[in-house]
Amino acid sequence: MNQNSFDQGQTHQNMQTGSVPQQMNHGGHELFDLHEVLSTVVSGLNLKTILRPHVQDQELLNILNRQHAFALDEYNITVECFKTGQDPSHPTSSYKMQTGNDFVYGLKPTQPKKPVQNPNEITDEMISGYLLGAAKASATIKTGAALETTNPVVRRVLADSIPNCIEMAYELSIYQNKHHYYQVPQLNQQDMQGLLNAFAPVQGPMNNQVQ
Repeated sequence: MNQNSFDQGQTHQNMQTGSVPQQMNHGGHELFDLHEVLSTVVSGLNLKTILRPHVQDQELLNILNRQHAFALDEYNITVECFKTGQDPSHPTSSYKMQTGNDFVYGLKPTQPKKPVQNPNEITDEMISGYLLGAAKASATIKTGAALETTNPVVRRVLADSIPNCIEMAYELSIYQNKHHYYQVPQLNQQDMQGLLNAFAPVQGPMNNQVQ
């Protein structure tokens, strides 16, 4: 829903010290998790800045710039609500990729991958792969943190930002697929049909409901 607002008048209690002020409305586990989240996001933002001068393809540069600006804004409101324990200055936005969602299936021969020996070997294939990895890392660590975040505003900011990480990763995977960097094999029709039909929906209401 991307609506981060919660009742700021709610009081919280610590069994030893009494009332908890809003800016201290965080559990210990949450503090460690949010440090990991913000460190991961900072690394992703730094990576985009470092890689930008090496990008050759204008389409990839546009993706990088749009994702960087969006992720920077999300970082700022996450820091804001984490430090204050209250609503950020504006709700989480929704990232919208500017491409289609058609994948090309199948494999074509490529050269084996190996580590580069100097920065001059950096390619758009590598850059888009690094960006994809950063988006996936953010989605993973934000999901884990949101499951055990006690502050309701911070939890909602994290939860609302996870679909944006997914959208960014999807956009990058589509870009990579279009350029044959991210190839998608398919099973044969018989195997695929067998897996598609491996489960069936339940018909009708449950018969053994507890009375």
